[in-house]
Amino acid sequence: MTDPYRSCGFCRFMRAFAFSAIGAAVGGYGALAVGLERGNAVIAACFGALIAVVWIGRRYDSRK
Repeated sequence: MTDPYRSCGFCRFMRAFAFSAIGAAVGGYGALAVGLERGNAVIAACFGALIAVVWIGRRYDSRK
């Protein structure tokens, strides 16, 4: 029987892609909502994407 939490490489890539988009949107628009400039919002979007991917990666690694 296979492990239900294992996924193929393409599935892991798409999950990381989706969560990076969500993290970037939350970080970028959140920075704009609190009144930061557009340049700082871009930096916040990059950090938001990175944090989301690291968070979801650690979450799936802990299920092994």
